[in-house]
Amino acid sequence: MQNNFSQHKKNLLIFAVIVLAIIGVAWMLFGGARKNAHASADNGPVEMMIRKGDQIVIPANSPLRTRVKVQDVAVSDAAHVLEIPAQVEADPARTINILPPVAGKVLELKVGLGDHVQKGQLLLVLASGDFAQATSDVQKARDALQLAKKTLDRQRGVQDAGGGAVKDLEGAQSSYVQAESEFTRADTRLKSLSTAGAVAVGSGPRLNIVAPESGTISALSIGVGQSANDPTASMMTIANLDKVWITANVPENMISAVRKGQTVDMSLPAYPGQKFQGQVAFISDILQPDTRRTLVRISVSNTDKKFKSNMFANAAFSVTQNAEPIVPTSALLMNNDDTTVFVETAPWTFVRHAVVTGHEENGQIRIQSGVNAGDRVVVAGGVLLND
Repeated sequence: MQNNFSQHKKNLLIFAVIVLAIIGVAWMLFGGARKNAHASADNGPVEMMIRKGDQIVIPANSPLRTRVKVQDVAVSDAAHVLEIPAQVEADPARTINILPPVAGKVLELKVGLGDHVQKGQLLLVLASGDFAQATSDVQKARDALQLAKKTLDRQRGVQDAGGGAVKDLEGAQSSYVQAESEFTRADTRLKSLSTAGAVAVGSGPRLNIVAPESGTISALSIGVGQSANDPTASMMTIANLDKVWITANVPENMISAVRKGQTVDMSLPAYPGQKFQGQVAFISDILQPDTRRTLVRISVSNTDKKFKSNMFANAAFSVTQNAEPIVPTSALLMNNDDTTVFVETAPWTFVRHAVVTGHEENGQIRIQSGVNAGDRVVVAGGVLLND
């Protein structure tokens, strides 16, 4: 009996606790709702932005004020960098094609493709009947000239002694003039075989071809036993690579930015992270009709032989710019077909301006029209206003 009474008392206590908890929750919910209702009635609904014609106003209590950032428009006259693909070439003024001075057959070839040669070094030996004939002609003409000179001297001695006929002296003088002329012709022909000093006179029919300048054998088109019968066909090419050209194809609309003597910064995929400098040595007067580009050659010192013919490179031309307003690229917004920015006309009041853009570099873009220096533009969060 006593146990039943205790159990009943415990159940009543639990029931009372539950009722009190329900009443407390109900009071909190009702009281909070009533408080919010009073707050809403006092402050009104929160507006993100207000449109007044072409103006956008961000109210004081709008959360947009924490997300929209405004910045002054700066002015820059810094040079714009124009980067053009390029290629390493041997300087044509330091490139020599070795031609056969006479027809002949290659007896010995002393160099190979890619070899470095010094001035005067033997390149190859030709067996040439024409060279043997030219050498023989000079020897015969020299002997005839010496004989004519002796005959003339003898006739003059006889004439001075009071003997001999005048016609004999005149005949000796004529023979000497003819012999001298023939020797000059034969000697000139033999010397003409020494094209730019590339030929050293050999013995008999053997003709030694030597290097006229130091350089690298960049092309080789003949071998031992091969005949060289075409005087216009190059047997090999020697390129002096102490100075090279880096040739860039500059687009037609950028030619005005390049001038002779201009300093150019260059980089090569072969040497990552390294920068090189050269000067514009040549600007072609001819525009290539298929690409609408012109050749610009930059002269570069290459004493350490880092630059190899046909290497790829990038040439960076510094282009002088007029002072223009610049803004971060984040300020630009698209509106239909226009590029626009939001300009602050009063505190937290913005108007959309269409702009014309120029070159972009390092996250900044030039504005050719639409904003002025000192204007304040939205540089972050503008997309929230762009509806």
